[in-house]
Amino acid sequence: MREYTKFYIDGAWVDPVTPKPLDVINPATEEVAGVISLGSAADVDKAVRAARKAFETFSQTSREERIDILERIIAEYQKRFEDMAKAITEEMGAPAWLAQRAQAAMGIAHVQTAAAVLKDYRFEEDRGTTRIVKEPIGVCAFITPWNWPVNQIACKVGPAIATGCTMVLKPSEIAPFSGYVWTEILHAAGVPAGVFNLVNGDGPTVGAALSSHPEVDMVSFTGSTRAGIEVAKNAAPTVKRVHQELGGKSPNIILDDADFARAVGGGVASVMMNSGQSCNAPTRMLVPGQRMDEVIAIAKAAAESHTVGDPNGNHKMGPVVSETQWNKIQGLIQKGIDEGATLVTGGVGRPEGLDKGYYVKPTIFANVTNEMTIAKEEIFGPVVSILGYDTVEEAVTVGNDTEYGLAAYVSGGDQDNVRKVASKLRAGQVNLNGASPDLMAPFGGYKMSGNGREWGDHAFGEFLETKAILGYSAKVAAE
Repeated sequence: MREYTKFYIDGAWVDPVTPKPLDVINPATEEVAGVISLGSAADVDKAVRAARKAFETFSQTSREERIDILERIIAEYQKRFEDMAKAITEEMGAPAWLAQRAQAAMGIAHVQTAAAVLKDYRFEEDRGTTRIVKEPIGVCAFITPWNWPVNQIACKVGPAIATGCTMVLKPSEIAPFSGYVWTEILHAAGVPAGVFNLVNGDGPTVGAALSSHPEVDMVSFTGSTRAGIEVAKNAAPTVKRVHQELGGKSPNIILDDADFARAVGGGVASVMMNSGQSCNAPTRMLVPGQRMDEVIAIAKAAAESHTVGDPNGNHKMGPVVSETQWNKIQGLIQKGIDEGATLVTGGVGRPEGLDKGYYVKPTIFANVTNEMTIAKEEIFGPVVSILGYDTVEEAVTVGNDTEYGLAAYVSGGDQDNVRKVASKLRAGQVNLNGASPDLMAPFGGYKMSGNGREWGDHAFGEFLETKAILGYSAKVAAE
């Protein structure tokens, strides 16, 4: 049983102004795994004021000082790597192998990337007599999700520290354990008091207090589009910068000359990883209509190869994060059946042999049309919708026919043609032929998938203001 009932403010663990305990449920067992305390606007105010005070000095630190801080965080993270992976498995159900190889691994990777970018990042440049300076934006509020918990913490905190900002984090109250391990790492690394603060809480209380606080200069939110809209509304009266990474319904266009075994099987595996709880998952698979039967056979075999069970056992998939999510996914699977899609494998209910835990069957629907609910709504579960197309132009049109635009995928044998199709897709990141993740590639979306970018050097810009100093160079001015 974990007990994390204190908040981290101004370099110390402190009690909430008003304790409000909340049980944290292990999704694999449906049993209480720990307890946290939900914060209030008063806790947020204390944390923001600590961050504001720390900004006065931290914003003036040198590049070398901040590189040293990031390198100390990396060293402490390496010591706590196994603890981080175990916390993630316990709080949100990621299989142990996934928690180690991807979830916890991405956390340290983002800090390493921020340190590498910082070494050569240009904060100043001269244009004629004018000097253009990029300065830290100020106090940042971070509201992070439960599906890739430390990944989303690290890809915000790393660049924020690198650019000289201070911050307050509200991790997901559903999966808060990794946020506490992260905070212990930063404390052990000697991050200056007030630079990083943590307050637990829910969105309507702590999230709203952070996004509306007049002393917060920027809010970065990752989560649902619905919640992102509320964050933006709360932030509007103080005209603070709002960065959002929101939902997705990513098209996966498989061209006729693709390696179907690799492309279809890989597409299914990408959705099933993390039990479908990834905003950039390729959940809409678009394939040549005349090859639908072939695709169904490959997709069925791929889905059924994903064993589901105890995340500490030898399974590819664990549970989804909560009863609420499980019920939502079940309702959408039933909707797919009711609206006439072909259920290839999976379906409603728990997998055979599992009567406890929020486990979902790996599910494939075929002969889906883009008007069906399962092709439009973000399911956020292990569900693939296969749609047929007659022409590549139709595939592109259908692929773009969504309110989202976070990611897209294209597979084919002719690389030039694959690139041509990619150029027509309205998405912030397009993956060609199963390319590996790139931590330097900007990550973010078009349309209702958000605004701004994370990862690599593009992330730095989110935390910087631009100042132009005219007449800076007197010598050039005299000429």
